Amino acid sequence: MDFDNKVIVITGASSGIGAAAALLYAKQSAKVVLVGRNEESLNKVAKQCEDARGIKPLTIKAELSHDDDVKNIVTKTINIFGRIDVLVNNAGVGVQGSILEGVELLDRAIATNLRAVYHLTSLAAPHLIKTKGNIVNVSSVAALRPIKDVNYLPYCISKAGLDQFTKCLAVELGRQGVRVNSVNPGGTNTPFAETAGFTKEQVSELYKSRSSLYPLGKMAESEEVADLILYLSSDRARSITGSIYVIDNGEILV
Repeated sequence: MDFDNKVIVITGASSGIGAAAALLYAKQSAKVVLVGRNEESLNKVAKQCEDARGIKPLTIKAELSHDDDVKNIVTKTINIFGRIDVLVNNAGVGVQGSILEGVELLDRAIATNLRAVYHLTSLAAPHLIKTKGNIVNVSSVAALRPIKDVNYLPYCISKAGLDQFTKCLAVELGRQGVRVNSVNPGGTNTPFAETAGFTKEQVSELYKSRSSLYPLGKMAESEEVADLILYLSSDRARSITGSIYVIDNGEILV
């Protein structure tokens, strides 16, 4: 896979899947733009990326639910690098809640998991058309079925919307040479569950029970999901668009 001099924008790049993808792109000599809320963590990932091939990444602290921050991502990237070849919409929030708890939880899930993706993609799209680039949206198996052991209703709805966004956008941008695909991880060993409100003890028990349930008997690692993201954004996947790629150790089967 050749990403030499390609400009890759990755949201949620300060940890987990986003950080793993950033490092893999950096090892392929890409110019990576790391977007996240935690500046300290972003800088740590940036150092790892720079050490890989000596190419200094651009780091952008941003809250994706703030429109001005989203606009700044594209403005800074174009000002520094002059182009965008790949957009990885990875940032997301895990929102638990019941329908009985009101609409605010849904608003929070949609704001980051869907609206922010739509907004950033709309701003990046003209530049991706120029480079015949592509988009990878990081969704979830929660888009395809309810999560049985946790009430993730708002999250599931937002990710289902993201998958439909992937398909519709693939149709709209396909004739202009831009591919759009989705990667849908199942349970993955990342900080995601803790940021969604679980304690470390709860996360440990949740991951243990899920690992025993999955047909392959294990959780996915961030690097495995990142490998799939890189493949879909590479020329090897030049005939793939509008596809939803599940990587879940068989979770969706049980």
